[in-house]
This record gives sequence, C-alpha cells and structure tokens, in this order.
Amino acid sequence: MPNRILIVDDNPTVCELIQEVLSSAEMESCTLTDSGQAAVRVTQERFDAVFLDVRMPAPDGIELTRQIRATGLNRRTPIVIITGEEDNTVLKRAFEAGASFFLFKPIDRHRILRLIRVTEGSIRQEARRYQRVKATCLVSIEYGQDLLNGTTLDLSLSGILVRAPSLLPVESAVHVSLTLKSGTPPLRVRARVVRVSEDNCMGLQIENAGPEETKRLQEFILPLILAEIE
Repeated sequence: MPNRILIVDDNPTVCELIQEVLSSAEMESCTLTDSGQAAVRVTQERFDAVFLDVRMPAPDGIELTRQIRATGLNRRTPIVIITGEEDNTVLKRAFEAGASFFLFKPIDRHRILRLIRVTEGSIRQEARRYQRVKATCLVSIEYGQDLLNGTTLDLSLSGILVRAPSLLPVESAVHVSLTLKSGTPPLRVRARVVRVSEDNCMGLQIENAGPEETKRLQEFILPLILAEIE
C-alpha cells in the first residue's frame, strides 16, 4: 500500500481525521496546515498520494495542484481535492489544474481508503482524471431535436466512449443521460463530441458535471478501477 501520503489543510482537525484513518490502515502520512510549506515540500520529496483542501490561504488547493503538476518528483502523483464546494467552476478549475479525484465533505472513512487504493501498482503511473474503465451502461444523447440511444464502452471522470446508431459532428454540444445502475435516476450532464470513429463510436468530453454528478460518477468508477487492479 502507499505509505508516503501528504495531507494539506489549514484546518488541523481535518488533517488529524484523515491521518487517523490512514494510520488505522497502516499507512504513513504527514500533515501540513501551511500550504506555502507544502509547496516547498513537494519539490523535495516524492509522495504516493496528496490530499489538498481546496480553500486555503495562498496558494490554495487548486494553485498548489498546478504547482505539483509542474514538479518533477510529483508530476504523476494522485491528487485528491478535499471540498465541500457546490460551485461547478471550482471542480472544473481543479480538473484543469490536474486534480485526480475529489473527497467530498463530510469526510467518510471508506471513501478515503478507496481513493488511496487506486494509487497502487501500475495505475499509479496514470493521470487518474483520464483513467478509463470498461463499463457498459445505457446512454441517451440529445442533440437539438435528435435523440440517440446507445451504450458506453468505457468511462472516466472526464469523458465517455459511446457506441450509437449514428454519429454526430465533432464539436457538437449535447445533453447526456447516463444510467449507471438499473433502478437509479440517470446521471445528466452536458458534453461535447471530441472524436468519432468508423465503428459508430463517439468520444464525449463531460463539460458541466457538478459536485453531485461528479460524486456519483466517481463512486461508480472507483470499484471498477479496483477490480481491474485486483
């Protein structure tokens, strides 16, 4: 298991809670409440995972993520953003800066451990935001007055690969309804067609997933990633 984990939050209670959960799983971690000190630390040491609070005195979690991605030591280290934000813009900025996953408040022990587990093995070498997993889900794509029903081939937090009866032009803005599990309400997001192929497959980039949609998609994807590892 990863055993060098950095936790950065200006709230000592949050740091202690996450550290306690990691310690109970026999994982070594260190905490910092000063993001400026963290910015220096990540240039000096390699970590297996980094937890960052999104709201901190400068540099905040998003800026610190950007700085970490620019370093040699931790450029590919999984970064988990701790947030209670309801603002879609914050999530989008965090993704663009290089965030891997989100830990939504109130913090849950099992979610912490599951996020840590996806950093094991060869998967650690990938950017988690783009980690795709094979999954077959029903999907409906609305484009103007047209409605295409198809199935997913794979999923990530940022995109969907879909097989549908026909293709849409690249750059088409669409509305997507994704049924992750039978008996649950569909996940609804806006997306954009970024690529098409001759076998009726389209790559869709998710554009406006809010905290609830991101959380649902993440909760669906993480067990699939773990199953591939195991």
